[in-house]
Amino acid sequence: MTLYTRFAAHLDAALDALVAAGDLPAGLERRAVTVEPPRDATHGDLATNAAMVLAKPAGTNPRALAEKIAAELQKLEEVSAVSVAGPGFINMTLTDATWRGELQAINATGDAYGRSNTGAGITVNVEYVSANPTGPMHMGHCRGAVVGDALASLLEAVGHSVIREYYVNDAGGQVDVLARSAHLRYREALGETIEIPEGLYPGEYLKPVGEKLAVEHGDRFVGQPESEWLELFRKEAVASMLVMIKADLALLGIHHDLFSSEAELQAAGKPEAAEQWLREHDLVYDGMLEAPKGETPEDWEPVELPLFRSTQFGDDQDRPIKKSNGQWTYFGADLAYHFQKAQAADQLIDIWGADHAGTVKRIVAAVAALTGGKTRFDVKLVQMVRLLRAGEPVKMSKRSGNFVTLADVVNEVGKDVVRFTMLTRKADAQMDFDFAKVVEASKDNPVFYVQYAHARIASLHRRAAEAGIACGIPDLSLLDTRELALVKLAAQFPRTVEGAAAAREPHRIAFYLYDLAAEFHALWNMGNDDPSRRFLLTDNEQVTCARLSLADAIGQVIRNGLSIMGVEAVQELN
Repeated sequence: MTLYTRFAAHLDAALDALVAAGDLPAGLERRAVTVEPPRDATHGDLATNAAMVLAKPAGTNPRALAEKIAAELQKLEEVSAVSVAGPGFINMTLTDATWRGELQAINATGDAYGRSNTGAGITVNVEYVSANPTGPMHMGHCRGAVVGDALASLLEAVGHSVIREYYVNDAGGQVDVLARSAHLRYREALGETIEIPEGLYPGEYLKPVGEKLAVEHGDRFVGQPESEWLELFRKEAVASMLVMIKADLALLGIHHDLFSSEAELQAAGKPEAAEQWLREHDLVYDGMLEAPKGETPEDWEPVELPLFRSTQFGDDQDRPIKKSNGQWTYFGADLAYHFQKAQAADQLIDIWGADHAGTVKRIVAAVAALTGGKTRFDVKLVQMVRLLRAGEPVKMSKRSGNFVTLADVVNEVGKDVVRFTMLTRKADAQMDFDFAKVVEASKDNPVFYVQYAHARIASLHRRAAEAGIACGIPDLSLLDTRELALVKLAAQFPRTVEGAAAAREPHRIAFYLYDLAAEFHALWNMGNDDPSRRFLLTDNEQVTCARLSLADAIGQVIRNGLSIMGVEAVQELN
């Protein structure tokens, strides 16, 4: 139990005592009651809104109720002072011994500090990347890949069972284009001089696919009609692309549990099953769409289509699940896919590019309909990344076909730099990735700044060993107020993890680690002006050991946070 959960339990006990004394009615809903740091640190260490939340349903005055709650909290040995502010906020100041105890808890808990079981028993499906299987991963896919993978790890950190899923869009027209492009490279491998026409994929990554097909089939499909080879080439090309995609993702440390094929989904009749279920529940009907805005009646030919009643769930119009030629719309296929995912998970999360924003409302409506509103479903939109080199746009790659490959970027700056950088802004905010900036050794580079804090901490033990300092049980009473302030920030890590998981926002971990690193560096740098403030004092082993224990705790929290982000904590910087 972390400090914040422990004090939430203390608060519950205080409220129970007031109920027993007749000062509060029994059965009041307490879910909105919080225990958190006050906005102004001068007000204390913890604050609660309990009186503000409970006064109205209890039929009492918030300030009067706050005074009664404060009197109960003041009885706690861990509390040195309690005050009531404004209309009824309660602020608590904890004893120094309490913070020393939390420091010990961090070091004792180790890798598990910040992890919890608040999400135990709930399975979450996180679908991310899901790029069309038509080429290698590029930087347009990178941010969503990292956000999705870090979010999956974050959810696991709070006890959820997580399914990492990749949806393979192998049933649309783009894979036919891929097959035709592969056929061109197949002919090239057999000695023919080719020109790649507009509309086909020009990337040289398809050359090995063509060469493999040439070895396996010889000239059997040269000059043959498309109907003779399209399906085979499509299957072979998609399989080759998935091998390439998985290898690219592995460079980022990303591995999915499940690759679901759209083609297999349709072959298994899943869209038809979803349509039948929706019709049985009067959520699909045959009707006419309104004419598109700006078109005259003469331009519009009404066609009866199966329409999903998405307006019942907040959409601005009902949506077709099939085209006039009988093929499934993207929405119709997606609807069936989400129906399938919901069978194996309690909650669903999709990580999409921001260019899909217009379709969010309808798929959210569909999932609400298919699950009776019982399945929590979040769509997280991820903005594109602009690649720069010293402020100038990066030139595209000929091999890849006019885009910068993920592999090229990872090979240049490293997996950890890419992953951390992708989480330094909210997913829906624009981002610049400057090759020069992300490896810069400065405070303005969060990747370096956090890693530098960890490397500094790692260096302390090496230097202490060289100085012959061997620590037993440290005397933490030697830590002063400034040093305990760092413990207070470290103690916020578990609630930061829980809050980030609940909000589906892994970037909060990166923000927190930067703040923690900044406070650690500030404390370290005090030793530059005042030698007595240094962590390592060769003439004072007791103080050194107390400060080493503090540094160990900060290093542990940094490692735990970086682990959620999928980033390795470095022991030293080159």
